Amino acid sequence: MGVPAFFRWLSRKYASIIVHCVEEKGKECNGVRIPVDTTKPNPNEVEFDNLYLDMNGIIHPCTHPEDKPAPKNEDEMMVAIFEYIDRLFNIVRPRKVLYMAIDGVAPRAKMNQQRSRRFRASKEGVELMEEKNRIREEVMQRGGYLPPEEIKERFDSNCITPGTEFMDNLAHCLRYYVADRFSNDPGWRNLTVILSDASVPGEGEHKIMDYIRRQRAQPNHDPNTHHCLCGADADLIMLGLATHEPNFTIIREEFKPNKPRPCALCGQMGHEIKDCQGTPREKQGQHDEFADSMPVSEQEFIFIRLCVLREYLARELTMASLPFPFDFERSVDDWVFMCFFVGNDFLPHLPSLEIREGAIDRLVNIYKDVVHKTGGYLTENGYVNLERVELIMQAVGVAEDNIFKKRKEDDEGFKRRMKEKRKRMKAEKQGPAYLTTGQFAPQALGRRDRPEAVQNARHQAYDMRMQSNKDAAQSLKAMMRNGGNSSAGPSDSTDGRGVKRKAEDSDSEPEPEDNVRLWEEGWKQRYYKTKFDVDVSDEDFRRKVVRSYVEGLCWVLRYYYQGCASWKWYFPFHYAPFASDFKDIKGMFTDFEKGTKPFKPLEQLMGVFPAASGNFLPPTWRNLMSSPDSSIIDFYPDDFAIDLNGKKYAWQGVALLPFVDERRLWAALADVYPDLTSEEVKRNSLGSDVLFIGKSHPLFDFVHELYRTEAQEGTEIPAELCHGIQGTLNLDDDPILPDKTVTSPIPMLRDIAQNNAIGVKFKDPQYADDFVFKAVLLSGAKMPNKVLKPGDWERGNREPWRPQLGFNPNRQQAHLGQSGFRALGHSLNRNQHGGQYSNAPPPNSYQQGNYRSPHSGGHHQPFQHSRQNSLLGAPPSYQQPQYPRQQQQQQQQQYGGGGGGHGWDRATQSQQSAYQQNATRGRGGAGPGSYQQRYDQRRDDWHDRRDDRRDNRGQQQGYSSGRGYPAPPPSRRYNWN
Repeated sequence: MGVPAFFRWLSRKYASIIVHCVEEKGKECNGVRIPVDTTKPNPNEVEFDNLYLDMNGIIHPCTHPEDKPAPKNEDEMMVAIFEYIDRLFNIVRPRKVLYMAIDGVAPRAKMNQQRSRRFRASKEGVELMEEKNRIREEVMQRGGYLPPEEIKERFDSNCITPGTEFMDNLAHCLRYYVADRFSNDPGWRNLTVILSDASVPGEGEHKIMDYIRRQRAQPNHDPNTHHCLCGADADLIMLGLATHEPNFTIIREEFKPNKPRPCALCGQMGHEIKDCQGTPREKQGQHDEFADSMPVSEQEFIFIRLCVLREYLARELTMASLPFPFDFERSVDDWVFMCFFVGNDFLPHLPSLEIREGAIDRLVNIYKDVVHKTGGYLTENGYVNLERVELIMQAVGVAEDNIFKKRKEDDEGFKRRMKEKRKRMKAEKQGPAYLTTGQFAPQALGRRDRPEAVQNARHQAYDMRMQSNKDAAQSLKAMMRNGGNSSAGPSDSTDGRGVKRKAEDSDSEPEPEDNVRLWEEGWKQRYYKTKFDVDVSDEDFRRKVVRSYVEGLCWVLRYYYQGCASWKWYFPFHYAPFASDFKDIKGMFTDFEKGTKPFKPLEQLMGVFPAASGNFLPPTWRNLMSSPDSSIIDFYPDDFAIDLNGKKYAWQGVALLPFVDERRLWAALADVYPDLTSEEVKRNSLGSDVLFIGKSHPLFDFVHELYRTEAQEGTEIPAELCHGIQGTLNLDDDPILPDKTVTSPIPMLRDIAQNNAIGVKFKDPQYADDFVFKAVLLSGAKMPNKVLKPGDWERGNREPWRPQLGFNPNRQQAHLGQSGFRALGHSLNRNQHGGQYSNAPPPNSYQQGNYRSPHSGGHHQPFQHSRQNSLLGAPPSYQQPQYPRQQQQQQQQQYGGGGGGHGWDRATQSQQSAYQQNATRGRGGAGPGSYQQRYDQRRDDWHDRRDDRRDNRGQQQGYSSGRGYPAPPPSRRYNWN
């Protein structure tokens, strides 16, 4: 959703909603990859019932990633999508339903934003190519080196739109993927999989929400179902709250800002294309063996716990002494509604409300002050009470003038601080006038190299004095050349006055022109004149804009709570009105037009694609986008203006594109519809969801019987056979049937000879047009245990935030001290030579705290075992600690005498050899006071203390598992027995 910085604001204000995912990795043995067993309990110590995938958030990073090399062809893209889904399935491990939803044809209100994005992408691609060619010529003229330009077809991400061949192929590949997992992965055995591809109308996340709404309205729905929704859009948080399900979690990639990207011209890291100098690439490795490898860190995932967010909101929204009963669920709906004012995919945000300026907090405070006057809540089941909303808008309007002035003051203060920062960085970059070298050169703290021995100190001091005198003489000459101006630095030119500063030396950056100047008097007059080209005195036009915006607010809230109210409505302006313009809005909206239908896929392509992406359309349709004789050529401008609208960067501005008139579009397409081939006609038709199950599923025999009897009419699902899911089943036109070979659409993957899956068309339960889905907690819903503690309310950003792994806050985590990190660094980092302490044995602090010496457990398998057992609430059996000699013998037996081992083994060996070297260096060999005797004494003391602790611990905590971690307390929320 178009809410910039919403998630950043939310995660900072309500920090405890974030939980880092625990992901179990697959193992590799003798070159054979062993997949993760997803039938085991979830390592995050929570069990999810349903997993919903907003597939467009998966497709985009897999087809054109930003932090790693892009796939070479479409087949590699599909495999990357499969692997991404496997990772999510491994983390979440759903037990009942997997729902995969791809964006289909969107409502008209969303198509305007899609059109803006795709035109921008095309424009930016052309500008990037022009900039690359220009800079390439400049670098070559200066004699720089650039790698030869690769001639390869650029992947046009605009093909990720319903109706293209790419999306049709993706649907076939996902059907194959589901059949393969049902046939080979035991974790899918009892799962119900629903695939809603791009032929099904609706945005992916809203198709998921529609499924949840319709299922929870059925009598067989379990109100304690634990949902997990995957997606990076901010609106998923509002959608999850709108379901009023007590157990709703969102999983998304962890956002890491300022990721380094290679230069688009030379491919090297450390600079952008505008700063490229054409320097030769440094050799990667001794023989340049790492030249084609880009360092890639695997993307991590986080959970967003909406049940914890509800705890925060319960404290923040609770109001006393109300003239009506307080209802927390209704106040959550009002909070979701107020978030729409700061931005969404369908309406521009109000000029006076910026989320970075605390707009949501301001709205909540106004809401709590005004709600006593309103006599009730702003919304109910997705319907807006405009009379009460007007009171909120008028309260915001009163503060608009001060908001704009405060924004200007903050902006000026930010510029002043940045100017001072640039000056400091420039001074630090220049460094001191003289820096000694050699034995007296300053060294960084913690440097591993030994300092050089002091030699001929008097000669070094003499060189330092001579250099200092030389610098003083140069400064005096420069001051005399500049007429006694002591601030002038040394210069080789005869006269430095009158020289114009370079642009990069300037302390200020060019600012975009702002003709509105909201911080000055007359801002409303200038705004309407500049943005709408009308006078502020034109009351009818202003009411027309406000009426459209009010309709938009009602449409968006209905879309979130009841489904799409109108497929054809959209906001027909590029800019929003002011909050102070919301006057007498009670009667501005009644209802939306009934019976509207979505566009067809190819029609949507004509509505959102620029002419540069016309290759995804049939030839005669493509001609309408480029031919001068086309009746709709004005819909496809080659260039268009971008209004920064007070922002700094082009991506933050408003693309001033003409709105598509659907009646003109349909009239033009009527002449080219007969030119469609049978394949194009199929891609242009609307499809249906497909439900997949395996042979061990209770519903399998029922579905298999439908195909055997060739049932022609829709059949209702017996809810008791399918986890309480209800809906209508119809035979698929091209079904996946059991024991029938499933042909692989990807050449690098083999066919499925023994297929265990079956697929059938699925349709959600249907309701009357005037049916209202209740936005309430269902009866029988059990609220999860409270997570927040009293200190969580005041912590905010004042204390350092520590991530939580998994859903158990009492999970025991391993910690290493400085000595532990030093031991790892010595054994794992082979490129660095030993430092001053590289030969020192491990100190006695190894044996303190939760961490134990690597001597207490050699191989990594016992640690894996202990983690899995701790999830089940039962400690593993005690294992005798192994020592280096025993460990080495076991490794030789296991690996046939090879050294093998992992980092911990190498650390143990290096420490043992270090001990032997230092033992020979002790005074008198093994005599009194020698290193040997001190080391033996510390080891014996440690064994005595360990035995004492073991005797006092009791049976529950008296296990070691090879590492010495204490037993984790049992989870308070889940019983794994």
